[in-house]
Amino acid sequence: MDIDTEAAGPERAGTVEWTVVESAIGPLLLAATGRGLVQVGFHADPARRERMLDRLAGQLGAEPVECASGRLAEAVRRLDRYFAGERDALDLPLDWTLTTGFHRQVLRELATGVPYGTVVGYGELARRVGQPGAAQAVGAAMGANPLPLVVPCHRVVESDGGLGGFGGGLETKRQLLALEGVLPAPLF
Repeated sequence: MDIDTEAAGPERAGTVEWTVVESAIGPLLLAATGRGLVQVGFHADPARRERMLDRLAGQLGAEPVECASGRLAEAVRRLDRYFAGERDALDLPLDWTLTTGFHRQVLRELATGVPYGTVVGYGELARRVGQPGAAQAVGAAMGANPLPLVVPCHRVVESDGGLGGFGGGLETKRQLLALEGVLPAPLF
């Protein structure tokens, strides 16, 4: 992941482009600024997509426009490769505007320190960012992750082996972990 793409504040000078792509886990909303991918949204049916875009407009201070320049073409190609099983397919430029502070610190560690096909516990991730007692706060950071899948919060599990939560739903988390070889694929 290109974690060096920084954002000092909301995107105001440029545009936010979006598209919806079909994937093995359902429709995904992708949004990008000139800095990089800024949001990934699960289950992007038309009603949910509109809510996500309204919220994104408020957060970034720019009205999202449907993909006009091809800014998202590489992200779409890489998602296709990811769902085909390619390990490093999601190494994309990221815009971290929608996350700050502790959440950004945790998500950056997740992006760089938990590779494809591995998992980490909430407590271990808290320890890695220097806050060993902050497992619940790590869970909150996962829930607020604006870039799920690309910043792989599906790879964060409970210390007892449970899946934990997931904004895209536990079945989606199971599917992603099975794709990466962490869990066995369902029999039916």
